[in-house]
Amino acid sequence: MTFTLQGKRVLLRDWHDDDLDAWAAINADPVVRQYFPSVADREQAAGEMARLRDHAEQHGFTFWAVEIPGTTHFAGMVGLLRTGWAAHFTPCVEIGWRLAVSCWGQGYATEAARLALDHGFTQLELDEVVALTAVGNLPSRAVMARIGMQHNPADDFDHPRVTAGHPLQRHVLYRINRTHWKSLHP
Repeated sequence: MTFTLQGKRVLLRDWHDDDLDAWAAINADPVVRQYFPSVADREQAAGEMARLRDHAEQHGFTFWAVEIPGTTHFAGMVGLLRTGWAAHFTPCVEIGWRLAVSCWGQGYATEAARLALDHGFTQLELDEVVALTAVGNLPSRAVMARIGMQHNPADDFDHPRVTAGHPLQRHVLYRINRTHWKSLHP
């Protein structure tokens, strides 16, 4: 069965084999990866794409491929993922996004994230979704706020997969629960 979520300007969909070239280019871009410890090579991008496809098979959701009909067949990814590492807020479902620079600043991440949250709360009946990023990632933090997520500094943490002392180790955590989401979207 093919998965799609259609918004006004974006389409969230299953990953296709022909997404790999664009996905690898996005992950090799140091601007896109400025809030990650490093860029990713093609092999790493292919491995991540395979893990995201496996996650979809196992859980029925993932960080889906993003298409902008009429503009680009592949803009990046947005979606929901079960976090596979331990922290004070896990187990959890995380919302995340990573788009090509050419798609930044146009509201695509916000629109796609709202689609993913709506699917998570109405179809998957999740109780809560979290988002996390490095403290300095103000563009992603702005998306988190625009989609109704809330930040409590007491939830901030040192990411266990970032080397101790690395400038990106400290992360913020944003949360939204189903009740709050429904209050924003009656």
